[in-house]
Amino acid sequence: MPQYSSSTICALATASGIGAIAIIRLSGADAITICNKVFFGKDLAKVESHTVHFGTIRAKEKIVDEVLVTVFKDKKSFTGENSVEISTHGSPYIQQQVLQLLITNGAISAGPGEFTLRAFLNGKLDLSQAEAVADVIAANSETSHELAMNQMRGGFSSEIQKLREELIHFASLIELELDFGEEDVEFADREDLKELVENLNKALMALISSFDYGNVIKTGVPVAIVGRPNAGKSTLLNSLLNEDRAIVSATAGTTRDTIEEMLNINGVQFRFVDTAGLRETTDELEKIGVEKAFEQIEKSAIYLYLFDINALSLQEVEEDLGQLNAKISRLVIANKTDLVDADKLAAFKKLDCYFISAKENDNLEKLKESLFNAVTDNLIKSNDVVVTNVRHYGALSKANESLNTVLEGLGNNITGDFLAMDIRQALHQLGMITGDITTDDLLDNIFSKFCIGK
Repeated sequence: MPQYSSSTICALATASGIGAIAIIRLSGADAITICNKVFFGKDLAKVESHTVHFGTIRAKEKIVDEVLVTVFKDKKSFTGENSVEISTHGSPYIQQQVLQLLITNGAISAGPGEFTLRAFLNGKLDLSQAEAVADVIAANSETSHELAMNQMRGGFSSEIQKLREELIHFASLIELELDFGEEDVEFADREDLKELVENLNKALMALISSFDYGNVIKTGVPVAIVGRPNAGKSTLLNSLLNEDRAIVSATAGTTRDTIEEMLNINGVQFRFVDTAGLRETTDELEKIGVEKAFEQIEKSAIYLYLFDINALSLQEVEEDLGQLNAKISRLVIANKTDLVDADKLAAFKKLDCYFISAKENDNLEKLKESLFNAVTDNLIKSNDVVVTNVRHYGALSKANESLNTVLEGLGNNITGDFLAMDIRQALHQLGMITGDITTDDLLDNIFSKFCIGK
């Protein structure tokens, strides 16, 4: 990531390649002046902010393209400085010609995330909001989009700022005590401080515990499909996806490695993993596949245990379930019910399971609905503040540890200087989330992951 400077930057804001249109962005003090040198239409220096103007981009007398230019002035722009967006036809040749003209006339190429970096440095966004911009772009489901939009609008950062401001008040009183250390006075009531820290810790723990939900929503809910060979796991995956993704064969042990695919159910992305059949085997490759199946269960938010209702007895199913991790949420699914006789079907009614035919698509919609409900019933609603960022989770955890140390100190009646150290550490971690406290390495790590043009 280039160091921030007063230079005017430019970049392609839309995806590279051929398209109907392309948008080229400029930002910086000279953005309007530079664009005026190549744009023939209205004088952009004299137009109002947030207005769109038709004209041509020219290289001397040669018309490169007919364009629409949108002008954003000073603090009214996304970056907090003069900005221009040029909408051209989507020819890669035109895109390169326009960018070359802008650079020839004084602009420089933007680095990854430099527009959003400038928005942060100019006070248009705090750091967590800036990170949410990347999450909005990467959102691949309704729920992940809602979480990212809530964070970008400041829902998460406002919660952190509120917690931080409450702690700053007491921190200042503790610091004041240190200035009067020889006089043995207390400006910060220890009982009030204890109550505050306990309340802050409750709020922090709520945010920390929301990360499990936020992370799976952001990356996709991992769901392992497990069961004995020929239970119909691959057929189920294919039917859920409505395509032939996994090989289906009557030969046991066909699936020897995991197959992973995404499926959106009611706005939530699920990552289904088809695994090898669970059985004792002497085949080395199949044995590795069985081991991976158990590993996938441990990685899953929920797993589907699938069995052929025609091939197994109720006792065998219960034995299988006894060998699988009961601490992880699971759905038990009886497959091939289109082939079962009434007596055997009745025998399995006592088992809490879903009856489907993956091959005939019977009850698959009900299964998907149940899977969605099983994952979301006990989770946080989308309008609550949810942590989705690993960096934020780490900072919140460290702040929580520091506040726990403050509580221990209060219980042991330690002096204000030691309390101040731990309070400062908690404030530091909360400030790292919002960007009140930053380092060059932190900013480089965050913004280098953005695409150029954002």
